[in-house]
Amino acid sequence: MIIEEICAFCGQNIRQVAQMIKSPINNSIYICDKCAAITVAVSNGEINKRAASDLRGDWKNARNMEVIKKKQKWHDIVFNLTPSEIHMELDKYIIGQEHAKKVLSVAIYNHNKRLHDKTGLIKKSNILLAGSSGCGKTLLAKTLAKILDVPFVIADATGMTEAGYVGDDVEICIQQLIAVADGDIEWAQKGIVYIDEIDKIARTGKNRSITRDVSGQGVQESLLKLIEGCTVSVPVSDRRKHPQGNNVQFDTSNVLFICGGAFEGLFDVEKKTTVGFNTGQTEIEDDEKKTNEKLTSEALKKYGIMPELIGRLHVKCALAGLTENDLVHVLTEPEDAITKEYQMLFKQDGINLIYEEEALHEIARLAIEKETGARGLRSILENVMLDAMYDLPDKKETTSKCIITKECIETKQPTIVKKRQKRKNTAIVAETSTGTG
Repeated sequence: MIIEEICAFCGQNIRQVAQMIKSPINNSIYICDKCAAITVAVSNGEINKRAASDLRGDWKNARNMEVIKKKQKWHDIVFNLTPSEIHMELDKYIIGQEHAKKVLSVAIYNHNKRLHDKTGLIKKSNILLAGSSGCGKTLLAKTLAKILDVPFVIADATGMTEAGYVGDDVEICIQQLIAVADGDIEWAQKGIVYIDEIDKIARTGKNRSITRDVSGQGVQESLLKLIEGCTVSVPVSDRRKHPQGNNVQFDTSNVLFICGGAFEGLFDVEKKTTVGFNTGQTEIEDDEKKTNEKLTSEALKKYGIMPELIGRLHVKCALAGLTENDLVHVLTEPEDAITKEYQMLFKQDGINLIYEEEALHEIARLAIEKETGARGLRSILENVMLDAMYDLPDKKETTSKCIITKECIETKQPTIVKKRQKRKNTAIVAETSTGTG
């Protein structure tokens, strides 16, 4: 009788794995290369027994060891972060928006508790972020995902349509989440989905028209169950699902949904107070408070968001516009600040890049003038630095410093400091003659 080679741990056969190892004492017992690697990792202390035990029934979906290690990190580290510690991590990358950071820190902390809760009593609180373009909505969501180290995707609501029409079904965000999680459904179900431009799917009118609003109200209706929590059939190999397709069942109950939008016109009154060059801290806090007072369910309903969708976005937070001083801090303080990025690029050529304070304020002023917020800082700086980045690599042997001044923002001609030429020391050789004296 021929014994089929089947892994005693995961149940896969020889055709599904790269290698099968036979037991030296029993010819009918085998272990595959994947399970052997996990076993060795447990023995060496790279992952703990709990993480391996959690994967016992799902090892076939664990494509590599990195997936397993990330799961363990989520189990062992993230749950220990307090709201204040989450706030401190956000401070490393995001300038200002103190109220938004506090709201999100508490929301994420409670979401972590819910993911570890076995009673089912802790309910999910989805989040709505509202604020002008470039104020940090997307960056906040990205940074939270980085802190949590869970699967994270950004979906654009403007590309979504009601099922059956040209465009993407709302399930596309879940499909992307599965792809980011390397096909691991269990891990993807603990991820975060950020739906951008949620304000662009507002209803076109108060009453239903004869023709369906398939990219507005139709999308809102499709999002209701998805955001609240339900089991959906998601295609894994095609953008659209069909009965004969390769679909998987996905439970969105534990997926945290963060929706963001500019909601132009909703905060017009506050724009006069939030944009200022010498705004004090107290005034900024007052402006944030006034902006959040504007973000009411009634205001969102008038804007065109369905009451049912508003009710599923439990945490609502408005982000204030960034001041000139805020934008200067954005340019210089975060760990991934763009000025630090350029300084690193020039340093590799042996050139010291220096930004004068007045130049940074001029860049921030232009961003406010163009109403692009923090998002526009890179495009302004790219334009300013283009000629210097093109010319200086050819002159790196003679260039010591590149100084960006206020005048340079307009002329695009930075101040160049050349290296000092080293003087050649002429060695004087004294000849001594030895005589017979």
